[in-house]
Amino acid sequence: MIEEIEMSSEEKMESLKKLTMVVYALYAFSYFAGITAIIGIVINYIKLEEVTGTWLESHFRWQMRTFWYGLLWAVVGIATLFILIGFVILFANCIWIIYRVIKGWLYFNDNKPMPV
Repeated sequence: MIEEIEMSSEEKMESLKKLTMVVYALYAFSYFAGITAIIGIVINYIKLEEVTGTWLESHFRWQMRTFWYGLLWAVVGIATLFILIGFVILFANCIWIIYRVIKGWLYFNDNKPMPV
């Protein structure tokens, strides 16, 4: 029989902190390999329940909003490429996502929740 080893709350928090950092890295690397953002959002949804009630929950929500709004504006940008405004939308979206990843990472590094 396989015994399940229970982690202490401190160990669990450290594990969740590492996971949050990994998701920020996945979003950052999505500029080189877009699939990493999809992996990040899947992790966010799978582990959301475990971070609920902790300061990491705000980071997960921040990451999730970054993904979904970034995807929305990417679709709008691509749909409007033919009238040239799409290039501006895609560029602004790119800058916005970089800003959100950096801001999130800085707050995370200081062990602060995201102001949501």
